[in-house]
Amino acid sequence: MSQASTPQYSRRIYALRPKDLTEEQLAVVFAMTSRRPEPFDEIAQQVSQEKAADFHERWVLGYGHASVAEHAVLHVAAENISRLACDTLEDNRLGSYTEKSSRYQVLPPGYYHVPQELDQDQAMAEVFRQTCDGLFAAYERMLTGVSEHLKKKHPQKPDERPGAYNLRIRREAIDSCRFLLPAATLTNVGVTMNARSMEHAITKLLSSELSEERELGEDIKRRGQEITPTLIKYAQVNKYLAAAGERQQEQTGDSGNGPLPLDVDARLAHYDTQADLKLAASMLFRHSTLSYEEAWRRAEDMGSEGRGRVIAGMLEGMGPHDAPPREFEMVDYTFELIMDYGAYREFKRHRMQSYIPQPLTVAHGSLMPQLIKEAGLGGEFGEAMEVSESGFKKVYKSYPLLAPYLATHAHKRRVLTKMNLRECYHLFKLRTQRQAHFSIRLVMDKALREAVRVHPDLFRHMPLRDFPEWWPFKKPQGSEQSRM
Repeated sequence: MSQASTPQYSRRIYALRPKDLTEEQLAVVFAMTSRRPEPFDEIAQQVSQEKAADFHERWVLGYGHASVAEHAVLHVAAENISRLACDTLEDNRLGSYTEKSSRYQVLPPGYYHVPQELDQDQAMAEVFRQTCDGLFAAYERMLTGVSEHLKKKHPQKPDERPGAYNLRIRREAIDSCRFLLPAATLTNVGVTMNARSMEHAITKLLSSELSEERELGEDIKRRGQEITPTLIKYAQVNKYLAAAGERQQEQTGDSGNGPLPLDVDARLAHYDTQADLKLAASMLFRHSTLSYEEAWRRAEDMGSEGRGRVIAGMLEGMGPHDAPPREFEMVDYTFELIMDYGAYREFKRHRMQSYIPQPLTVAHGSLMPQLIKEAGLGGEFGEAMEVSESGFKKVYKSYPLLAPYLATHAHKRRVLTKMNLRECYHLFKLRTQRQAHFSIRLVMDKALREAVRVHPDLFRHMPLRDFPEWWPFKKPQGSEQSRM
């Protein structure tokens, strides 16, 4: 009987504990294995904190072996930062974020950020505060009104405890009333990131045009150095990043604050016209010794029906929790989407895509939740949007960079995104199911419909969790209809 390894080289799997080693020491231990024959735990006994610092200064910072820094991990808690600044902090693909949810928590009056830039302009600072106070007051009134409506619509169940009933009503009310909150609303976020990515995140913050984001970058750098004193200490302002926004606006000459026409919520701007060829060729390439050119030629010779059979065969048996193979990453789609700011903040969590948002503005109008209308509070909601838009326009005249703080979660934002077919499967499965938030579900449903229109055979076998009513293919037995 053969063995996986000889006895003297038997398999060992073990953890190096952060309690025993600092993050910088752990990074050095892993780095040294490329040139040292000893096991990791023996190398660890030889790496002091001082030796780790010297190693990083020489190899990571001096010679540019930055991948070593990916073994040092930082957990950072950021509290009481604006939603706007949180967006910038989270705008890094290689990181993990968990944020305070406005869908489940009632936020108190005054829970918003006032930009430091307004310290020397008390008149405009007052406009800013009045706008935020007005929105928070409307949010509080709306919570009461919507809750009363829901109690009439959904009486307490006979076996339901009062506490559980009130929580159920409150959560449903919060989910719609949070649309009134401005982007200046504060939040807490927990961030887990390796030191290499953290240095990049800090650099972006330090290079921001907003003082809040620059200060956030300084705070994260200072606290981060308590964990990795060497690996992020050279994070600093990047002149190219700092000037990029201004250069781009000069080239376009667009202030972004005028009335803008709206098309549909989701438009397929570009798509792969050779999608089935790319898929079939990449499949043939993987499971053969052919060159890609030869695989492509064979895929062409198959014809569309033959390629369809190959693709269908690969997808056969895929369940709702299965991911399609990497070959799906060879096919790309570009969507132009318009969604409310609250939905955008959920959408950008899908960081495998490449998304490009336009500045947050009030020019695209706002989305009124259906529950607000049902409760007879549409007029009051509209008045709150006018408060936001009036404050936005006043601040914009003197401080265009600060005006986005006053746009609400209801205001619509235009986003361009490019994603591959594999990410489409993940995104559409997650964001078109019933459990998804209603506003992002509507946009994703339209985007999915556009993709199915141009490539029906590539989406025919997509294992959605809830199939929409318009789904043009035979639904799997036992699948539930969507309520979209």
